[in-house]
Amino acid sequence: MSTIEKFQEELDVLVQETREHEIILYNDDVNTFDFVIDSLINVCDHTVEQAEQCTILVHYKGKCAVKTGEYKELEPRCTKLLELGLSAEIV
Repeated sequence: MSTIEKFQEELDVLVQETREHEIILYNDDVNTFDFVIDSLINVCDHTVEQAEQCTILVHYKGKCAVKTGEYKELEPRCTKLLELGLSAEIV
């Protein structure tokens, strides 16, 4: 086995072990832009600019990935978004 093949194999294993998930936020006809922006700032630790951009994407595209990470880190954040009345899931 060559050094390149061994390195590629180790890299493939590393990528599989560090698979990340995303919180997807969906558009709804209930919550205001300001409420969604504030929620993303408080729950997902977004900056004002990040929260505004995600909110616009959700509004016009129907959904947006608002946070990426390990499942155990995302689960409480997604639960909080759901408790606030937003539509979200972890994928």
